Amino acid sequence: MSERHIHMAGHVTERHITRAGQGGDRDVFEYALLRVVPRVERGECINAGVVVYCRARGYVGARTHLDEARLLALDPAADVAGVRAALGAIERHCAGGEQAGQAAGDDAGRRYRWLIAPRSTVVQPGPVHTGLTADPAAETERLLDLLVR
Repeated sequence: MSERHIHMAGHVTERHITRAGQGGDRDVFEYALLRVVPRVERGECINAGVVVYCRARGYVGARTHLDEARLLALDPAADVAGVRAALGAIERHCAGGEQAGQAAGDDAGRRYRWLIAPRSTVVQPGPVHTGLTADPAAETERLLDLLVR
C-alpha cells in the first residue's frame, strides 16, 4: 500500500506503509547521524557519519566521512585530527572485537545505545530514525551517500 504526498515545495513523493507480516525479507533498523559541532556554544554542525543498528540481524555499523573544508569553514581552528580520531573510534566501536576496547564483549544493541546517547562533545549523535532494510551494511553505505557526502 502506498500513499502520495505533496510537500510544500510541490514535490510528489510516495510513502509506503508496511503492516505486520508484509515486510518480506526486510527488517527494522535504526540509525542516527553523527554530527560534528566544532563550537558547541554556536550550535552549528556538519554531518560526518551514520550509525546503523538492526536488532534482527545483530548488526551495528558506522561509516564516516569528514569534509575538512566544511569543518574549517565553521571553525578555522577546529582540531581536524581530533575529529578524525573520534570518528575512527566510533567505527571501531561498532566493529566490535578487540578494536572496540572495553565494549568488545558487548552485544550490538548495547554498543549502539552507548553511541547514540546524548552528549555535548564535538562529535554528537543526532536523533534516531527508523526504516526497513534487507541489508543493513548496504543501508549504512546508502545513508552515508545520501545524508553525509
